[in-house]
Amino acid sequence: MSIELWTLLGAMFLGLVHLSVASFAFKAQVGNAYTVGARDANLQPAGVAARLDRAQRNFLETFPIFVAAVLTLEVLDGSGGWLSVSGCLVYLVCRCLYLPLYALGLPWARTFSWNAATAGLALVMAAIALEALGGA
Repeated sequence: MSIELWTLLGAMFLGLVHLSVASFAFKAQVGNAYTVGARDANLQPAGVAARLDRAQRNFLETFPIFVAAVLTLEVLDGSGGWLSVSGCLVYLVCRCLYLPLYALGLPWARTFSWNAATAGLALVMAAIALEALGGA
């Protein structure tokens, strides 16, 4: 399995972490009775629970693009190049950092982590373009 596919697997696990921590933080805030019930009151998370919810939604905005990029590389047999490997690793590491940075409320560090992860994603997409144009 390529490094790019391993990072995709890592990002899938990260997605479950995002879902779990956001869910448990909200549950801690509102209690079991609300989270197992019909949720008719439409309570919204606040504080750390809200930050974790926003971090999860933010992850879900870039994750489909990452999935498409990695799978496109695999279809093109373009995995293993320095652009794609470094891009995937930067994306995954910086997305992993993003969650605690957001939970802690560190805006500049969080923004830098998001920017770096997005740059990693752009590197993967550049690898796709180079592969499509004749090999990287």
